[in-house]
Amino acid sequence: VQLVESGGASVQAGGSLTLSCVASRNMKSMGWFRRAPGREREAVAGIDYFGSTLYALSVKDRSLISQDKDKKTMYLRMDSLTPDDTAMYYCAAADFALAAGLLSAEKYPYWGQGTQVTVS
Repeated sequence: VQLVESGGASVQAGGSLTLSCVASRNMKSMGWFRRAPGREREAVAGIDYFGSTLYALSVKDRSLISQDKDKKTMYLRMDSLTPDDTAMYYCAAADFALAAGLLSAEKYPYWGQGTQVTVS
């Protein structure tokens, strides 16, 4: 399975952006994770094949994860960005249902290369 992220950019605080992750085939579970310099990887949001979603508390009220199965693409829109959102964002996928494990990085076998988001 190949995952390709895009949409990372340098944006000003308060701005918005949308990240995309194209998969080589439709997956049962997909998620966004991020890693900032000097910090551990953290979950951002996850979505399953049926559209159920989970969000990390840090982004819950200002983010929207979605998918387009025809395009095999997952999206993450984030609003009200702050410098704390600066990180490399990674797409992850699994071809089995994760349910409550959508935000558990260790459960995902497939990962993309990442796309950089910088907020200043």
